[in-house]
Parts: sequence; structure tokens; C-alpha cells
Amino acid sequence: MQARSADGTPIAVSRTGEGPALVLIDPAGAFHGLRPMAGAVAPLAERFAVHTYDRRGRGDSGDTAPFAPEREVDDLAAVIGLAGGEADVYGFSSGAAVALRAAAAGAPIRKVALLEPPFVVGQPADEAFVAQLRELVVRGDHGGAVDFFNRAVGVPDEWIEELHVHPAWPGLEALAPTLLYDAEQTATMTAELLAAVRTPALVLSSTGSDDYLRGAARDVASRLPAGEHRELPGDWHGVADADLAAQLTAWFR
Repeated sequence: MQARSADGTPIAVSRTGEGPALVLIDPAGAFHGLRPMAGAVAPLAERFAVHTYDRRGRGDSGDTAPFAPEREVDDLAAVIGLAGGEADVYGFSSGAAVALRAAAAGAPIRKVALLEPPFVVGQPADEAFVAQLRELVVRGDHGGAVDFFNRAVGVPDEWIEELHVHPAWPGLEALAPTLLYDAEQTATMTAELLAAVRTPALVLSSTGSDDYLRGAARDVASRLPAGEHRELPGDWHGVADADLAAQLTAWFR
């Protein structure tokens, strides 16, 4: 399936299951070949029409310059339109920022669920991080850019090593320029934007994550007018597929 964003960018979409529409938004460095939430799709599809998509510039989706965070809101709106015009939305990591931005803009979202939005509003952007990432992308060292990004955000070293031998590694290298999109997407979140999100929102965090991610989840939930925070047993920046599916099913049902 394919949605068409407002600027004409084609967005590749997959649907699994039948029922109310549910759209899942990937984190940074993810696409159809390597989707961290993939294991939750089957149990969710028992109750929902689950829509996953490649964010712009990744996998089978197109891209149109110049990038702006609002373009990803347009992309999500196009996916929701394809899904029937209204949907529940789950966003993981930087995908949570997309979901929140869309909800604040008045997109037809019934409820939102988020797993560890990776930002704390009011903190200055890490300009050195963005500059180094941009330098690696510009000089064509896409593999180095992926490694640098992952190490900077705290991905365990053993996971980074495993990615290099994963069949999706060429796809990860190809999407490396879009890691700058994720950096801009999260760095431009504001308290005013969060205050504009009237949609009921469940913010999840993992007991296995670092203090920054867990604290960020609590902070975001506290700033949302209809926000609720829950912490689940899990690993760094993730929870078990079955636990995630159970939480989302209960929340969206």
C-alpha cells in the first residue's frame, strides 16, 4: 500500500489485521527491514487493523527536500487517511515526537501511546552531536553515521555489533541521512506544543532504560493535559513484545 503525503512524497504502508485503525510509528534507524516493534504486530492485529509505514527517506518511502518536522505530520496524516480517516497512534522514541506533533496539530487521532520519547523540553540542543552526525553524512560515511548516532544515544555496544551482520545493514546505511531528521524532530519539541496535545496519551518507559529516558518519559507525561505514565519491566529502551501489545490493547480498546 502507498499513501501520498501533502508534498507528493510516497509513503510505503503495510496493514495487518482487521478492526479499528492503529498506526505504529518507528523510532530512528528503523524501516520495514528492521522494525523493533514488529513482534507486537501479530497480537495487536487480533483486535486492530495495524498500519506500519516507512518514515520518509527510509525503506520503500520517498523523500522530498527540504526536510521539516511538519512534513512528518503530513506523512502521518496521509497514512491515517489511507487507514480510514481516524486512528489510534503509537510512537516509539523519535516516533513519539511525530505522534505528539500530529496530535498537537489536530490530526484525527483518537488516543496516543508513546514509548520513551527521547527528549526533555527546555534542554539546549546538542549542537556538537548534530554537527558530527552531519559531517559523517555529508562525507558519505553512512555506516559511521549509524554507529555514531547509536553510540551517542546509548545503544549497547553488543547491539551495534549485531547490526553490522544483520541483513538490514545496507538499508540502515541507506537511511543514515534521515538520522538528522530524528535529531531535528526531537530537538524542536516545546512545552507549548505538549500543552496543546488534548488527546489522551499513555507514556510508557522501561525499568531497564537509563535515567535520562525514564525521566524524559515522566516529564513528557506530566506536561500533557491528558497524559498518564506507566513503567514496565524491560531492557534498555524497550519492553517485551507481549507486554507492549497487552498495554496498547488495553489502552486503545
